[in-house]
Amino acid sequence: MKTEIQKYYSAVFEQEWPAWLAGMLIAIIALMIFLWESPWTIAAGYNDWGNWFWYLAGAYDKRPLDPWFHPVSLSNTGILIGAFVSALMARQFKIRPAPKLEYAKGLAGGILMGVGASLAKGCNVGGFFSAVAMLSAGGFAMMIGLGAGAWVGLRYLLWEMEHLPSQAVYSKPKDKTKSKAFDWVKIQPYLGGVVAIGVIVVFYVYAFADKTQVGGWLFFGFLIGLVMHRSRFCFVRAFRDPYMTGEAKMVKAVAVSLIIYFAGSSVIKGAYLVEPAMGIYHPFVLGSLTGGFIFGIGMLLAGGCASSTLWRVGEGQTKLMVTMVAFALTNSLTAKFLQVSGINEKLGQDIFLPDVMTWQITVPLVLTFFLTWVLVAMWNEETEKFVVF
Repeated sequence: MKTEIQKYYSAVFEQEWPAWLAGMLIAIIALMIFLWESPWTIAAGYNDWGNWFWYLAGAYDKRPLDPWFHPVSLSNTGILIGAFVSALMARQFKIRPAPKLEYAKGLAGGILMGVGASLAKGCNVGGFFSAVAMLSAGGFAMMIGLGAGAWVGLRYLLWEMEHLPSQAVYSKPKDKTKSKAFDWVKIQPYLGGVVAIGVIVVFYVYAFADKTQVGGWLFFGFLIGLVMHRSRFCFVRAFRDPYMTGEAKMVKAVAVSLIIYFAGSSVIKGAYLVEPAMGIYHPFVLGSLTGGFIFGIGMLLAGGCASSTLWRVGEGQTKLMVTMVAFALTNSLTAKFLQVSGINEKLGQDIFLPDVMTWQITVPLVLTFFLTWVLVAMWNEETEKFVVF
Protein backbone atom coordinates (compact mmCIF):
# COMPACT_ATOMS: atom_id res chain seq x y z
CA MET A 1 0.00 0.00 0.00
CA LYS A 2 2.81 2.40 0.88
CA THR A 3 4.49 1.71 -2.47
CA GLU A 4 1.27 2.37 -4.37
CA ILE A 5 0.65 5.62 -2.50
CA GLN A 6 4.20 6.78 -3.23
CA LYS A 7 3.75 5.92 -6.90
CA TYR A 8 0.54 7.91 -7.26
CA TYR A 9 1.93 10.78 -5.20
CA SER A 10 4.93 10.95 -7.52
CA ALA A 11 2.70 10.90 -10.61
CA VAL A 12 0.52 13.74 -9.30
CA PHE A 13 2.93 15.99 -7.42
CA GLU A 14 6.48 15.20 -8.58
CA GLN A 15 6.30 14.36 -12.28
CA GLU A 16 5.55 17.14 -14.76
CA TRP A 17 2.08 16.97 -16.24
CA PRO A 18 1.67 16.99 -20.06
CA ALA A 19 0.99 20.45 -21.49
CA TRP A 20 -2.03 19.20 -23.47
CA LEU A 21 -3.62 17.82 -20.30
CA ALA A 22 -3.05 21.13 -18.50
CA GLY A 23 -4.59 22.99 -21.43
CA MET A 24 -7.73 20.85 -21.22
CA LEU A 25 -7.99 21.26 -17.44
CA ILE A 26 -7.50 25.05 -17.64
CA ALA A 27 -10.23 25.30 -20.27
CA ILE A 28 -12.63 23.29 -18.09
CA ILE A 29 -11.87 25.44 -15.03
CA ALA A 30 -12.27 28.60 -17.13
CA LEU A 31 -15.70 27.39 -18.24
CA MET A 32 -16.62 26.74 -14.61
CA ILE A 33 -15.61 30.33 -13.78
CA PHE A 34 -17.69 31.58 -16.72
CA LEU A 35 -20.75 29.72 -15.46
CA TRP A 36 -19.97 30.71 -11.88
CA GLU A 37 -20.07 34.45 -12.61
CA SER A 38 -18.14 35.83 -15.61
CA PRO A 39 -15.21 35.04 -17.94
CA TRP A 40 -11.83 34.37 -16.37
CA THR A 41 -9.46 37.32 -16.35
CA ILE A 42 -6.33 38.34 -14.44
CA ALA A 43 -5.40 41.97 -15.19
CA ALA A 44 -8.32 43.31 -13.13
CA GLY A 45 -6.76 41.72 -10.06
CA TYR A 46 -3.42 43.38 -10.70
CA ASN A 47 -5.32 46.62 -11.22
CA ASP A 48 -7.04 46.28 -7.84
CA TRP A 49 -3.68 45.74 -6.11
CA GLY A 50 -2.25 48.80 -7.84
CA ASN A 51 -5.31 50.86 -6.98
CA TRP A 52 -4.85 50.03 -3.32
CA PHE A 53 -1.20 51.07 -3.35
CA TRP A 54 -1.94 54.45 -4.93
CA TYR A 55 -4.98 54.94 -2.68
CA LEU A 56 -2.92 54.31 0.46
CA ALA A 57 -0.18 56.55 -0.94
CA GLY A 58 -2.72 59.37 -1.24
CA ALA A 59 -2.72 59.52 -5.05
CA TYR A 60 -6.32 58.28 -5.41
CA ASP A 61 -9.34 59.63 -3.56
CA LYS A 62 -11.79 56.81 -4.20
CA ARG A 63 -11.39 53.71 -2.03
CA PRO A 64 -10.95 50.58 -4.20
CA LEU A 65 -12.86 47.37 -3.63
CA ASP A 66 -11.29 45.34 -0.83
CA PRO A 67 -8.99 42.63 -2.28
CA TRP A 68 -10.76 39.91 -0.26
CA PHE A 69 -14.06 40.91 -1.89
CA HIS A 70 -12.67 41.54 -5.41
CA PRO A 71 -13.30 38.36 -7.45
CA VAL A 72 -10.28 38.65 -9.76
CA SER A 73 -7.97 39.74 -6.96
CA LEU A 74 -9.03 36.62 -5.06
CA SER A 75 -8.53 34.46 -8.14
CA ASN A 76 -5.00 35.82 -8.61
CA THR A 77 -4.27 35.16 -4.96
CA GLY A 78 -5.56 31.64 -5.49
CA ILE A 79 -3.13 31.13 -8.39
CA LEU A 80 -0.25 32.24 -6.17
CA ILE A 81 -1.31 29.88 -3.38
CA GLY A 82 -1.99 26.99 -5.78
CA ALA A 83 1.50 27.25 -7.25
CA PHE A 84 2.97 27.58 -3.75
CA VAL A 85 1.20 24.40 -2.64
CA SER A 86 2.26 22.58 -5.81
CA ALA A 87 5.90 23.59 -5.29
CA LEU A 88 5.76 22.46 -1.66
CA MET A 89 4.16 19.12 -2.52
CA ALA A 90 6.90 18.53 -5.11
CA ARG A 91 9.60 19.63 -2.62
CA GLN A 92 10.61 22.33 -5.11
CA PHE A 93 9.86 25.57 -3.30
CA LYS A 94 12.79 27.86 -2.64
CA ILE A 95 13.65 31.52 -3.00
CA ARG A 96 15.29 31.81 -6.42
CA PRO A 97 17.51 34.89 -6.90
CA ALA A 98 18.45 36.30 -10.30
CA PRO A 99 21.27 38.46 -11.74
CA LYS A 100 20.86 42.25 -11.55
CA LEU A 101 20.14 42.57 -15.25
CA GLU A 102 17.27 40.10 -14.91
CA TYR A 103 15.67 42.26 -12.22
CA ALA A 104 15.91 45.25 -14.57
CA LYS A 105 14.24 43.22 -17.32
CA GLY A 106 11.60 42.04 -14.88
CA LEU A 107 10.86 45.66 -13.96
CA ALA A 108 10.72 46.80 -17.61
CA GLY A 109 8.62 43.79 -18.57
CA GLY A 110 6.14 44.45 -15.77
CA ILE A 111 5.79 48.09 -16.80
CA LEU A 112 5.19 47.18 -20.45
CA MET A 113 2.68 44.48 -19.56
CA GLY A 114 0.84 46.90 -17.28
CA VAL A 115 0.56 49.46 -20.09
CA GLY A 116 -0.37 46.86 -22.72
CA ALA A 117 -3.07 45.29 -20.56
CA SER A 118 -4.61 48.73 -19.96
CA LEU A 119 -4.78 49.49 -23.67
CA ALA A 120 -6.18 46.07 -24.60
CA LYS A 121 -8.52 45.96 -21.57
CA GLY A 122 -7.01 42.64 -20.59
CA CYS A 123 -3.79 40.64 -20.41
CA ASN A 124 -2.89 37.37 -22.12
CA VAL A 125 -5.85 35.79 -20.30
CA GLY A 126 -8.63 38.40 -20.28
CA GLY A 127 -7.54 40.18 -23.46
CA PHE A 128 -6.57 37.10 -25.49
CA PHE A 129 -7.49 33.70 -24.04
CA SER A 130 -10.94 34.51 -22.65
CA ALA A 131 -11.59 37.21 -25.25
CA VAL A 132 -11.14 34.74 -28.10
CA ALA A 133 -13.25 32.12 -26.34
CA MET A 134 -16.00 34.73 -25.84
CA LEU A 135 -15.75 35.50 -29.60
CA SER A 136 -14.56 39.06 -29.12
CA ALA A 137 -12.85 40.48 -32.21
CA GLY A 138 -10.39 42.24 -29.90
CA GLY A 139 -9.06 38.88 -28.71
CA PHE A 140 -7.84 38.00 -32.20
CA ALA A 141 -6.33 41.46 -32.64
CA MET A 142 -4.45 41.06 -29.35
CA MET A 143 -3.23 37.63 -30.45
CA ILE A 144 -1.64 39.20 -33.52
CA GLY A 145 -0.13 41.94 -31.36
CA LEU A 146 1.24 39.38 -28.90
CA GLY A 147 2.93 37.48 -31.72
CA ALA A 148 4.52 40.62 -33.15
CA GLY A 149 5.61 41.83 -29.71
CA ALA A 150 7.09 38.42 -28.87
CA TRP A 151 9.18 38.57 -32.07
CA VAL A 152 10.54 42.03 -31.14
CA GLY A 153 11.20 40.94 -27.57
CA LEU A 154 13.05 37.85 -28.73
CA ARG A 155 15.19 39.93 -31.10
CA TYR A 156 16.27 42.01 -28.11
CA LEU A 157 17.10 38.90 -26.08
CA LEU A 158 19.26 37.64 -28.93
CA TRP A 159 21.03 41.01 -29.09
CA GLU A 160 21.58 40.83 -25.35
CA MET A 161 23.14 37.38 -25.62
CA GLU A 162 25.57 38.63 -28.27
CA HIS A 163 26.56 41.96 -26.73
CA LEU A 164 26.16 41.73 -22.96
CA PRO A 165 28.22 39.40 -20.79
CA SER A 166 26.31 36.65 -19.05
CA GLN A 167 25.81 37.06 -15.34
CA ALA A 168 25.79 34.00 -13.17
CA VAL A 169 23.97 33.85 -9.89
CA TYR A 170 26.41 33.26 -7.09
CA SER A 171 25.16 31.92 -3.83
CA LYS A 172 27.03 31.30 -0.63
CA PRO A 173 28.07 27.66 -0.40
CA LYS A 174 26.10 25.74 2.16
CA ASP A 175 27.90 24.48 5.22
CA LYS A 176 27.15 20.78 5.04
CA THR A 177 28.71 20.19 8.46
CA LYS A 178 26.21 22.49 10.14
CA SER A 179 23.37 20.59 11.76
CA LYS A 180 19.81 21.61 11.03
CA ALA A 181 16.94 21.69 13.44
CA PHE A 182 14.74 20.23 10.72
CA ASP A 183 14.91 19.13 7.11
CA TRP A 184 13.08 21.86 5.13
CA VAL A 185 12.76 19.73 2.01
CA LYS A 186 11.28 16.85 3.97
CA ILE A 187 8.56 18.93 5.64
CA GLN A 188 7.48 20.80 2.48
CA PRO A 189 4.74 18.29 1.47
CA TYR A 190 3.20 18.45 4.95
CA LEU A 191 3.16 22.25 4.86
CA GLY A 192 1.65 22.12 1.38
CA GLY A 193 -1.14 19.88 2.64
CA VAL A 194 -1.87 22.27 5.50
CA VAL A 195 -2.06 25.28 3.14
CA ALA A 196 -4.34 23.38 0.73
CA ILE A 197 -6.71 22.51 3.58
CA GLY A 198 -6.56 26.17 4.63
CA VAL A 199 -7.82 27.26 1.19
CA ILE A 200 -10.81 24.92 1.51
CA VAL A 201 -11.51 26.23 5.01
CA VAL A 202 -11.43 29.84 3.76
CA PHE A 203 -13.85 28.93 0.97
CA TYR A 204 -16.25 27.56 3.59
CA VAL A 205 -15.83 30.75 5.63
CA TYR A 206 -16.97 32.74 2.58
CA ALA A 207 -19.91 30.37 2.19
CA PHE A 208 -20.95 30.75 5.83
CA ALA A 209 -20.72 34.53 5.41
CA ASP A 210 -23.12 34.27 2.42
CA LYS A 211 -20.28 35.14 0.01
CA THR A 212 -20.02 31.79 -1.73
CA GLN A 213 -19.73 33.28 -5.21
CA VAL A 214 -16.81 35.50 -4.18
CA GLY A 215 -15.04 32.68 -2.34
CA GLY A 216 -15.38 30.46 -5.38
CA TRP A 217 -12.95 32.68 -7.28
CA LEU A 218 -10.25 31.92 -4.71
CA PHE A 219 -10.83 28.18 -5.06
CA PHE A 220 -10.88 28.23 -8.88
CA GLY A 221 -7.69 30.31 -8.92
CA PHE A 222 -6.10 27.80 -6.56
CA LEU A 223 -6.88 24.99 -9.00
CA ILE A 224 -5.45 26.95 -11.94
CA GLY A 225 -2.25 27.74 -10.04
CA LEU A 226 -1.84 24.07 -9.15
CA VAL A 227 -2.36 22.94 -12.75
CA MET A 228 -0.09 25.59 -14.24
CA HIS A 229 2.78 24.88 -11.88
CA ARG A 230 2.56 21.11 -12.22
CA SER A 231 2.66 21.39 -16.03
CA ARG A 232 4.85 24.52 -16.35
CA PHE A 233 2.02 25.85 -18.52
CA CYS A 234 2.99 29.23 -19.98
CA PHE A 235 1.27 31.32 -22.65
CA VAL A 236 4.60 33.06 -23.37
CA ARG A 237 5.99 29.85 -24.82
CA ALA A 238 3.14 29.61 -27.32
CA PHE A 239 4.35 32.89 -28.86
CA ARG A 240 8.09 32.61 -28.13
CA ASP A 241 9.02 29.00 -28.89
CA PRO A 242 8.04 28.99 -32.60
CA TYR A 243 10.50 31.88 -33.12
CA MET A 244 13.19 30.70 -30.72
CA THR A 245 13.39 26.92 -31.14
CA GLY A 246 10.55 26.06 -33.50
CA GLU A 247 8.93 23.86 -30.85
CA ALA A 248 5.16 23.63 -31.28
CA LYS A 249 4.22 21.80 -28.05
CA MET A 250 2.83 24.83 -26.23
CA VAL A 251 1.06 26.11 -29.34
CA LYS A 252 -0.79 22.79 -29.52
CA ALA A 253 -1.64 22.92 -25.81
CA VAL A 254 -2.96 26.49 -25.96
CA ALA A 255 -4.90 25.76 -29.16
CA VAL A 256 -6.53 22.67 -27.61
CA SER A 257 -7.40 24.72 -24.53
CA LEU A 258 -8.85 27.52 -26.62
CA ILE A 259 -10.95 25.17 -28.76
CA ILE A 260 -12.48 23.55 -25.66
CA TYR A 261 -13.06 26.93 -24.00
CA PHE A 262 -14.49 28.46 -27.17
CA ALA A 263 -16.74 25.46 -27.87
CA GLY A 264 -18.11 25.47 -24.32
CA SER A 265 -18.74 29.21 -24.24
CA SER A 266 -20.42 29.04 -27.67
CA VAL A 267 -22.89 26.46 -26.36
CA ILE A 268 -23.51 28.52 -23.23
CA LYS A 269 -24.03 31.73 -25.19
CA GLY A 270 -25.87 30.10 -28.07
CA ALA A 271 -28.34 28.56 -25.65
CA TYR A 272 -28.80 31.95 -23.94
CA LEU A 273 -27.71 30.57 -20.57
CA VAL A 274 -25.94 33.91 -20.28
CA GLU A 275 -26.16 37.13 -22.23
CA PRO A 276 -24.31 36.42 -25.55
CA ALA A 277 -22.45 39.73 -25.34
CA MET A 278 -20.98 38.88 -21.92
CA GLY A 279 -17.21 39.30 -21.85
CA ILE A 280 -17.12 41.52 -24.95
CA TYR A 281 -15.35 44.73 -23.93
CA HIS A 282 -12.09 44.69 -25.87
CA PRO A 283 -11.31 47.73 -28.09
CA PHE A 284 -11.03 46.56 -31.69
CA VAL A 285 -8.72 47.23 -33.33
CA LEU A 286 -6.26 49.87 -32.09
CA GLY A 287 -6.40 49.17 -28.36
CA SER A 288 -6.19 45.39 -28.62
CA LEU A 289 -3.55 45.34 -31.34
CA THR A 290 -1.30 48.00 -29.78
CA GLY A 291 -1.83 46.69 -26.27
CA GLY A 292 -1.00 43.15 -27.40
CA PHE A 293 2.19 44.34 -29.09
CA ILE A 294 3.41 46.20 -26.00
CA PHE A 295 2.37 43.34 -23.73
CA GLY A 296 4.17 40.84 -25.99
CA ILE A 297 7.48 42.69 -25.68
CA GLY A 298 7.01 42.95 -21.92
CA MET A 299 6.30 39.25 -21.38
CA LEU A 300 9.46 38.29 -23.29
CA LEU A 301 11.58 40.65 -21.20
CA ALA A 302 10.02 39.46 -17.95
CA GLY A 303 10.04 35.80 -18.90
CA GLY A 304 6.43 35.44 -17.84
CA CYS A 305 2.95 36.68 -18.76
CA ALA A 306 0.23 37.76 -16.33
CA SER A 307 -0.62 34.19 -15.33
CA SER A 308 2.86 32.64 -15.34
CA THR A 309 4.18 35.59 -13.34
CA LEU A 310 1.79 34.62 -10.56
CA TRP A 311 2.59 30.92 -10.47
CA ARG A 312 6.32 31.56 -10.75
CA VAL A 313 6.13 33.95 -7.82
CA GLY A 314 4.35 31.13 -6.00
CA GLU A 315 7.39 28.89 -6.46
CA GLY A 316 9.80 31.59 -5.23
CA GLN A 317 11.01 33.43 -8.36
CA THR A 318 12.25 36.80 -7.11
CA LYS A 319 12.59 38.36 -10.58
CA LEU A 320 8.89 37.80 -11.22
CA MET A 321 8.08 39.36 -7.84
CA VAL A 322 9.47 42.60 -9.28
CA THR A 323 7.42 42.05 -12.44
CA MET A 324 4.23 41.47 -10.45
CA VAL A 325 4.60 44.71 -8.48
CA ALA A 326 5.55 46.75 -11.59
CA PHE A 327 2.60 45.29 -13.51
CA ALA A 328 0.12 46.19 -10.75
CA LEU A 329 1.33 49.75 -10.20
CA THR A 330 1.68 50.59 -13.91
CA ASN A 331 -1.62 49.02 -14.92
CA SER A 332 -3.47 51.08 -12.33
CA LEU A 333 -1.82 54.36 -13.36
CA THR A 334 -2.25 53.74 -17.09
CA ALA A 335 -5.90 52.76 -16.74
CA LYS A 336 -6.54 55.92 -14.74
CA PHE A 337 -4.78 58.06 -17.35
CA LEU A 338 -6.67 56.50 -20.25
CA GLN A 339 -9.93 57.15 -18.43
CA VAL A 340 -9.38 60.80 -17.46
CA SER A 341 -7.71 61.74 -20.76
CA GLY A 342 -10.55 60.40 -22.91
CA ILE A 343 -8.20 58.14 -24.88
CA ASN A 344 -10.31 55.09 -24.03
CA GLU A 345 -13.00 56.22 -26.46
CA LYS A 346 -10.46 56.38 -29.29
CA LEU A 347 -9.04 52.86 -28.90
CA GLY A 348 -11.87 51.08 -30.69
CA GLN A 349 -15.18 49.37 -30.07
CA ASP A 350 -16.10 46.00 -28.64
CA ILE A 351 -17.29 43.63 -31.37
CA PHE A 352 -19.08 40.30 -30.87
CA LEU A 353 -18.22 38.25 -33.97
CA PRO A 354 -21.59 36.43 -34.37
CA ASP A 355 -23.27 39.84 -34.54
CA VAL A 356 -21.14 40.61 -37.59
CA MET A 357 -20.77 37.20 -39.27
CA THR A 358 -23.57 35.09 -37.72
CA TRP A 359 -23.03 31.94 -35.63
CA GLN A 360 -23.06 29.72 -38.72
CA ILE A 361 -19.98 31.42 -40.13
CA THR A 362 -18.18 32.34 -36.90
CA VAL A 363 -17.92 28.85 -35.37
CA PRO A 364 -16.32 27.01 -38.32
CA LEU A 365 -14.15 30.04 -39.10
CA VAL A 366 -12.72 30.14 -35.57
CA LEU A 367 -12.12 26.39 -35.57
CA THR A 368 -10.34 26.66 -38.92
CA PHE A 369 -8.25 29.54 -37.60
CA PHE A 370 -6.88 27.59 -34.65
CA LEU A 371 -6.35 24.40 -36.59
CA THR A 372 -4.38 26.45 -39.13
CA TRP A 373 -2.33 27.98 -36.29
CA VAL A 374 -1.39 24.48 -35.10
CA LEU A 375 -0.58 23.25 -38.60
CA VAL A 376 1.64 26.26 -39.32
CA ALA A 377 3.41 25.76 -35.97
CA MET A 378 3.99 22.07 -36.79
CA TRP A 379 5.27 22.97 -40.26
CA ASN A 380 7.60 25.55 -38.72
CA GLU A 381 8.80 22.91 -36.23
CA GLU A 382 9.93 20.78 -39.18
CA THR A 383 11.27 23.51 -41.46
CA GLU A 384 12.36 26.19 -38.91
CA LYS A 385 11.29 28.86 -41.39
CA PHE A 386 10.38 31.36 -38.67
CA VAL A 387 13.14 30.48 -36.20
CA VAL A 388 15.29 33.56 -35.63
CA PHE A 389 18.40 31.79 -34.31
